[in-house]
Amino acid sequence: MLVHVIEPIPAYAYPGFAGFAEVEVSIREQAEKELNALAERLHVKEAHRFLEFGSVKNEVLRLAEELKIDLLVAGSHGKHGLALLLGSTVNAILHGAQCDMLIVRPKVSE
Repeated sequence: MLVHVIEPIPAYAYPGFAGFAEVEVSIREQAEKELNALAERLHVKEAHRFLEFGSVKNEVLRLAEELKIDLLVAGSHGKHGLALLLGSTVNAILHGAQCDMLIVRPKVSE
């Protein structure tokens, strides 16, 4: 299963901007294209690809529960301290998940 979550653009951050619908459509199309390209490379079936809108933490935890996921895999930031190492989103998912999690460190460039 491959999941990508798009967080909504807060309208209050851009007062007077009327093009949110067009921007969201563009973001969704680009995200879908990238998700499908990655899924093809990883041989993930179309039925196991999810593009969601909302809070990353909430959507990942919701899907994990609904689909009875055994293991969540996420990338770390590789910095220092738990929140920096994992990132605040992955840290929040880790503490809310009802299943095991595997955290993958980034490759270190040589």
